[in-house]
Amino acid sequence: MVGITNLDELFRVESDKVKYTDNEIIADYAYETTVVEGKTVKPKTIKMQFKTDTHVKKTGVMLVGMGGNNGCTCVGGAIANKHGIEWETKDGKQKSNYYGSMILSSTVNLGIDPSGNTVYTPMKNMLPMLSPNEIIWGGWDISSMNLGDAMKRAKVFDFDLQRKLYSHMKNIVPLPGIYFPDFIAANQNERANNILSGTKQEQLNILREQIRTFKETHSLEKVIILWTANTERFASVEKGLNDTAENIIASIAAGEPEISPSSVYAVASILEGCTFINGSPQNTFVPGIVDLARQNKVFIAGDDFKSGQTKIKSVLTDFLVSAGIKPVSIVSYNHLGNNDGKNLSAPSQFRSKEISKSNVVDDMVASNRILYEEGEHPDHTIVIKYVPYVGDSKRAMDEYTSEIFMGGINTIAMHNTCEDSLLATPLIYDLVLLSELCERINAKKEGEVEWESFHPVLSLLSYLIKAPLVPDGAPVINALFTQRCAIVNLMRACVGLAPDNHMSLEHRFESTLATFRKAGDIPTNNGHANGYSNGH
Repeated sequence: MVGITNLDELFRVESDKVKYTDNEIIADYAYETTVVEGKTVKPKTIKMQFKTDTHVKKTGVMLVGMGGNNGCTCVGGAIANKHGIEWETKDGKQKSNYYGSMILSSTVNLGIDPSGNTVYTPMKNMLPMLSPNEIIWGGWDISSMNLGDAMKRAKVFDFDLQRKLYSHMKNIVPLPGIYFPDFIAANQNERANNILSGTKQEQLNILREQIRTFKETHSLEKVIILWTANTERFASVEKGLNDTAENIIASIAAGEPEISPSSVYAVASILEGCTFINGSPQNTFVPGIVDLARQNKVFIAGDDFKSGQTKIKSVLTDFLVSAGIKPVSIVSYNHLGNNDGKNLSAPSQFRSKEISKSNVVDDMVASNRILYEEGEHPDHTIVIKYVPYVGDSKRAMDEYTSEIFMGGINTIAMHNTCEDSLLATPLIYDLVLLSELCERINAKKEGEVEWESFHPVLSLLSYLIKAPLVPDGAPVINALFTQRCAIVNLMRACVGLAPDNHMSLEHRFESTLATFRKAGDIPTNNGHANGYSNGH
């Protein structure tokens, strides 16, 4: 019977379109797209080559907010997996895993075997990938608490796992962090006992020196920096302040008050040639920082981890609009009790989060002019409340009201209990692993001599991000399936394979199925008396 099989081992593509060397994979690829000019539609093919460096370099990751819930969960989770730690819960023994990581715990459709079975393989097997087990972790925090005690404070891991991790984490102490009180909620002041002193320029210089020291101390070949600290308020974008690379550098030197901590970290990262990822919703990437990244050819990516309620929203809205159903009201409420929730209880910080959550349905709505007129959008309301008792166990409640056939109304109500940091941490791993991979991929079009890397604004990471940053002139894509397909099909292109188009033509025609039957691979009646099976 035709079904599904799994290929867990590493594979090699045999094709005249791909060449393997000792340290590279070079693949020929035909990028096929469609150009629409008025009423004329023209297929277009661009012949390209992809070159992937197969040497996975020794990598360090520096987390801004290392002592927060996400930071200590991220480091602790990697340590637990590296050492194969098991622990007891009220439901029995639990083993370390990387569930929730798209790279490490999901599979992709590789093709079909000779019997017509669909073959899936772990995504991490598509190309040589970095492992979180191999990453050297470091970073900054405005709290001096060691990661062992920070883990206990966070109350994210089960008690027995905390007990087994404590000896591994008690000696990890974050570097002093930048603290500009105006940018985060006043209620964070009680934690701020580990802060850098000096002018903004002096702090920038210290950060750069700390990055270099971290790299040299651990003999690292590359460093990636990721912001997982508190949400900041939005910074004002002003001409002459932060609109160009030169102006933001000058504004830091002048100590301008509207330069945020996250922007200083981003500038330090870029000047040291390190990819910078923003996991919070504030506008870290003001135009001057984007300009600086382009000048230095350094990757930046953001904004805001897409872990729970927003991920569901991007799936459900895509489903409804694709089904020809018209969402007219989306109301999202959530409450949480961790330090993120405490910080978001301040109006300026909540506004940053509200903006990042609000735009997630825009591209799906704009794609269907049958349902929505130009400029029309669903009513979309977002509420976040701080309830200390629930801790990291965030509650999300959503109501989707849609117009259906002949004036009917459909309402979907959903309750989602999100273990906030346990959902966000695997996204940190994926963001790091994907950005590291992208640093090893280059491409060139037919007739060109020079290889080209991706645009410094690394929009390929949009699957993991609530409010994707994209290059000027590029569309913002929020539909989750589309975002994931882009990642999978890029990996396929790098090994000379065609995109996964989901047509499954080998299972749509009697002639092909008859070939499988002749070989004795599937029964004539598919296991049903009437000769048909349910489903696919």
